[in-house]
Amino acid sequence: MKKIINTDKAPAAIGTYSQAVVHAGVLYTSGQIPIDPDSGEMLGPDFKQQAHRVFQNLQAVAQAAGTDLQQALKLTVFLQDLNDFAALNDVMSGYLSEPYPARAAIQVARLPKDSLIEVDAIIAMP
Repeated sequence: MKKIINTDKAPAAIGTYSQAVVHAGVLYTSGQIPIDPDSGEMLGPDFKQQAHRVFQNLQAVAQAAGTDLQQALKLTVFLQDLNDFAALNDVMSGYLSEPYPARAAIQVARLPKDSLIEVDAIIAMP
């Protein structure tokens, strides 16, 4: 049985998807982009600012499910520019500590709302 996770501390789903789903002790999040959940607005063009908002959104979804980002098993990171890879590592170090989750980082042509970053996660439930 799957359980749908929804929180107002992260941007609401704007399509045919849920913020996250829990199944068999694992949380699967939808991709998060740098939308401020209070205003519903995208953040400006600064990569680090956008990345911080994305990880704050992921943490909010994880907490709503009863877990946190430190329990992440796998992250998939979509970047508009792989030149932001070092900045990504810098931002991530503020949200995760060793042992780190597995991760893929992929440069893409375009992201929703022309975001510079989108991240989804697979997170263990306690």
